[in-house]
Amino acid sequence: MGACAALACAALPVAAATPEEQAVLAPFQALLDGIGKRDHNMMRAALLPGGMITLKRADKISQLHFDAFIDRIPTTGTQQLAERIHDPLIRIDDDIAIIWAPYEFLVDGKVDHCGTDIAHLVKRDGKWLVAGIADNQHATCAGK
Repeated sequence: MGACAALACAALPVAAATPEEQAVLAPFQALLDGIGKRDHNMMRAALLPGGMITLKRADKISQLHFDAFIDRIPTTGTQQLAERIHDPLIRIDDDIAIIWAPYEFLVDGKVDHCGTDIAHLVKRDGKWLVAGIADNQHATCAGK
């Protein structure tokens, strides 16, 4: 996160072109909002149980089950953390979808790092859920 890599963050709403793309983007946005609010229940509601996150940091790759990732997110803290995705590419085929989106991660309003988030989602009982996430991280970012 990228997918917030054990830090709390929040995302701003991102426009999607169609109602179905908006429905696909909604749980990923809710996950980012939940991280920013340090709300573990909000995060879990957006995720398919048993899913995983893969984080690429420099030459190191780490993988965590969603529960372990959520446990690393502090429920308290004073830093304002936010992850903003933009220009999401969304692809949907029946009950599976992907989101590919560049992001900036901000700490107290300043860009700390950036990269790309990739999320894959599944539709379960008519509701989209994030089934897996991968992200990378760059130290050199526009606006930093």
